[in-house]
Amino acid sequence: MKKKIYSISLNLVLILLGIITVYPFVWMLSSSFKQNKEIMALEQHLLPQAFIIKNYITMNERFDFMRFFGNSLFITIVVTILVVYTSTICGYVLSKYEFKGKNVLFGFVLSTMMIPWCVTIIPKYSMIQAFGWMDSYKALIIPAMFSGFGIFMMKQHISTLPNEILEAARSDGANEFYIFHKIVFPMARNGISSIAIFQFLWSWEDYLWPYLVINTKEKQLLSVGLKMFNGQYSTDYGALFAATTISIVPVLLIYLFFQKQFIAGIASSAVKG
Repeated sequence: MKKKIYSISLNLVLILLGIITVYPFVWMLSSSFKQNKEIMALEQHLLPQAFIIKNYITMNERFDFMRFFGNSLFITIVVTILVVYTSTICGYVLSKYEFKGKNVLFGFVLSTMMIPWCVTIIPKYSMIQAFGWMDSYKALIIPAMFSGFGIFMMKQHISTLPNEILEAARSDGANEFYIFHKIVFPMARNGISSIAIFQFLWSWEDYLWPYLVINTKEKQLLSVGLKMFNGQYSTDYGALFAATTISIVPVLLIYLFFQKQFIAGIASSAVKG
């Protein structure tokens, strides 16, 4: 009986937390179909009293949403692909090869996860200036190519792969390039999905770094563009909510398509410490 009461109480708490988490997104979606006077009214309703789609039509007329959206999508996809590849190959080397200084190198990788990002932003900004990468996508892509978290996750995940398969492939004459791309990479797809979702989310919502290094409006990313939209058209909340609603669609789609692999990858990466 006590176990049943505990289970019901836990479910109620989880439902309540779920409602608290989801409600702002539902309100934002609903408000994107409202008139500005209804959004600003003292008496608020969850559902629009006058349903309109004008906000989605005028959104790109007042604010170059599609350009910012395309810029963010390009940078996020490129960075995610690079991080997935470098994390997988580094994780493979650190988990399946034995060499001098391996533990020291892995310790250095772990240390990058412990240093606050605000501590490294000034030297990184100075390096970007010294290399002449300011106002260039190089400043967004190259510093983000390697992820300490990604390497750690992939090392843990690849450690669970059986060594017998790799040794059998080497006995059959397969080289290391073939083994990594044709055996390790496909077998690590669950861990790769986990890293891809995390990295896609982090890159997509990154605000401060693009704001610092990108000066040309046409090159700017969506996260910064939405802030510019809010400052320039502070009264057009309907169009702002419409733009924000569309901006979360890629993240939702990525998670919905890869949620099974994401959960499996997190679970398998936590098996071996």
